[in-house]
Amino acid sequence: MSEGLKKVYQVCEEIGKGRFGTVFRGFFRSSGDFFALKSIDKRLLSDSVDRECIDKEAKIMQLLSGNPNVVQIADVYEDDAYLDIVMELCDSSDLFDRVSKRTFSDVEAAAIMLPLMEAIVHCHRRSVAHRDIKPDNILFDSGNRLKLADFGSADIFHDGLPMRGIVGTPYYVAPEVLSGRDYNEKVDVWSAGVIMYIMLCGIPPFYGNSVAEIFEAVLRGNLRFPTRNVFSVSPAAKDLLRKMLSKDVSKRFSAEQVLGHPWITSGGRSSIDELRQ
Repeated sequence: MSEGLKKVYQVCEEIGKGRFGTVFRGFFRSSGDFFALKSIDKRLLSDSVDRECIDKEAKIMQLLSGNPNVVQIADVYEDDAYLDIVMELCDSSDLFDRVSKRTFSDVEAAAIMLPLMEAIVHCHRRSVAHRDIKPDNILFDSGNRLKLADFGSADIFHDGLPMRGIVGTPYYVAPEVLSGRDYNEKVDVWSAGVIMYIMLCGIPPFYGNSVAEIFEAVLRGNLRFPTRNVFSVSPAAKDLLRKMLSKDVSKRFSAEQVLGHPWITSGGRSSIDELRQ
C-alpha cells in the first residue's frame, strides 16, 4: 500500500481479492469510519493493457458516483509502487454466498434484479459497460442495499463503436465476447440474465465440467429449463430470461427494456396475461 494511504487510514484484515488487487478493511484515522481499501501493486502488472485497466477503474467509479446501487469511491492514493482506491465498505454477504445456499422465489429474485438492473442502466447511461457482472461482484451494505462492485474490467463505450477484448468470468460471459467478435454493452444484460437464471433454477443455464466445456455451452447458447424446476419458474420469468439470454444480440433486451418488463415492474408477481397486453 502507498505510504500516503497508510498515514490517513489504519489498515485491518484482508477481505477479498479483485482482478488487479487485494481489498482490505480499514478505517479513517481521524473519524473511525470504516472503508474498503483496494490496493494494487503496479509492479505486478503484466503489460500496458493491465495498466490502462487500473487507471480506468478509479475514473469510471468517479463517473458513476452518486448512484445508491453502485459502490461509491471515496479517495485515491498513488505512489511509484501502488495505486490505492478507497471505497465504501459493504461487509454483508455477497450474492454468490446467497445463491450458493438456495434457490429464490420469483418475488425474491425480482427484489435482487430490480436494483441490479437499475445499477446497470445507470452504468450504460454513462457509457460504461461493466463486463464482469457476476454474483461475487454484487455486494450488500449493512442496510442490505445492493451494490454493484469491481469495475476493474469495465470499459467506456461510445455510440456506434463496438468494444473488443475477451474479459469476463466462465458461466457469466456473453457468447459474442468468447467468439472474439465486436460487442456492445448488452454483454452486461446477458450476465445479469445468467444470475437471474441461477437464482430461480439453482444451476447455471450453460454448464460444463471444465472451463472449455462451459465456454462451448455458452457459445451454443441453447437455453433450457431443468425439468425438476420447470414448475417453480413462472412463465413471465422464463419470458424475460429468453429475452436477456438471446444469443442474437439484435433481439436481446437492453438494460432499459429489462427494467420495463412486467416481471420486474410487478416485483415477480406478473402473470402470462400481462405479457400479452
